Amino acid sequence: MESIKWGVLGYARIARLFVIPAIQRSTNSEFYAIASRDKEKLEKCQADFGCKKTYSSYDELLDDPEVQAVYIPLPNSLHKEWTIKAARKGKHILCEKPMALNAAECLEMVEESKKNNVVLMEAFMYRYTDRIRKVREIIDSGVIGDVKYINSTFRFFLNRENDVRMVQELGGGSLYDVGCYPLNFVGMVTGSVPVSVSAEFVKQDGVDVIFSALLRYGNGTIASINCGFNAFGKQFSEIIGTKGIVEVPLTFSNDAGFITVISHEGKREVEVLESDRYQLEIEDFSDAVLHNRKPLFSLDETVRNMRILDDLMEKVRACK
Repeated sequence: MESIKWGVLGYARIARLFVIPAIQRSTNSEFYAIASRDKEKLEKCQADFGCKKTYSSYDELLDDPEVQAVYIPLPNSLHKEWTIKAARKGKHILCEKPMALNAAECLEMVEESKKNNVVLMEAFMYRYTDRIRKVREIIDSGVIGDVKYINSTFRFFLNRENDVRMVQELGGGSLYDVGCYPLNFVGMVTGSVPVSVSAEFVKQDGVDVIFSALLRYGNGTIASINCGFNAFGKQFSEIIGTKGIVEVPLTFSNDAGFITVISHEGKREVEVLESDRYQLEIEDFSDAVLHNRKPLFSLDETVRNMRILDDLMEKVRACK
């Protein structure tokens, strides 16, 4: 079977713990190269994963003709720069969420990928889980009727010192880091843009550490999203329709579990299987490159959600 040779820009925690191992597990991908300005990180990566090439600069990796696709786990403020540089070098790009700091940046990245005929995708790995597949099947079945209300939460307690997620200049804040997941989930369910948004939040060191928003849609649906760094962790979503409710514990997780469906006919549990979300994401992306097709998660959806994120972040930035 053909395989894609991957390069990774930066030895970030998510790359080290999740994405590089997923590349190695996948059936159509090879972890070929790593770039980092930190020599110790390069040596550690080589020892742990045995990649064929190590580079002390991102540009050197992008100049390697053997690298076909790159994964970008850099701080949010660097996504646009290195996605565009990678596209101009003819590399396909899987970029960590959020794709950019705003929709204007995102549109530049999309345009550059199209101009250079490369695949670009935002890395929302949770969309590859059995949990999300079952949620979509339940909604599409019509069992809960027309969706009227959505609530989605993703928060965790951030206790690591000097974390980039607390640095404003690097695109920190809970809305960018974890709030984009509930926003993405709501966008998946509604498939549209809200006609109005409102928000409440608390800032610390220039970034939001807790954030809640209400989104109202033209068809009368209202969605609530919640995220944060300063309280006990929770992932949970509910979708309420005219005929029933879907409750989705651990919405963004790959763990096995159950989705609860409640209607006039009673309450039933829908089993969810454990999913290797990162491996499935890598395999779908690599397959899209190999067979010249679009990956599961579309750029149209990314741009739509970035525009909503702009409206919400404008409120954060306006608050000194």
